[in-house]
Amino acid sequence: MEKWFSRRKAGLSVVRLMVEYGIRIDESGRYYVGDVELTDNAIARAAGVDRRVVRETAKFLLSNPELKSIFLKLKPAGPSLVDVAPQLGFTVIKLYADPHSPGIIASVSSILAKYGLVIRQALADDPDLYPNPALTIVVEGKIPAQALEKLQGLKCIRSFSIITSP
Repeated sequence: MEKWFSRRKAGLSVVRLMVEYGIRIDESGRYYVGDVELTDNAIARAAGVDRRVVRETAKFLLSNPELKSIFLKLKPAGPSLVDVAPQLGFTVIKLYADPHSPGIIASVSSILAKYGLVIRQALADDPDLYPNPALTIVVEGKIPAQALEKLQGLKCIRSFSIITSP
């Protein structure tokens, strides 16, 4: 996106917000999350830009066939369980690793499976949107210390943090 928005820094803020939340545009340039229409003012406030930038960004996206094909089809990834995990009796583990390294999810899920843990959700930050991307995994119950030791021993993992259930 940065190549198309190198001269449109405010527009890049709008596009980043769109990708982060799965906001799409329709053929007339209206913004949606799923079937819920968003106002230009709401997007402008969230992106920290003037509402005219939001309108111009939609026009620019629709004028570029490659961008149009992407932004007409974006969808939200779904609800995150991270903030409600403790109330549900789940544990959240946030792992930091090289996001371009293959096998991170496979290695982590393999260890968790060996301890009989069920993964309820896995969310990976886009390394192009976040300066310090993380893999966030929501697990049923508590993670045993032995599993944490094995995770810590993975070469692909730089660090991790835990949010435990009550």
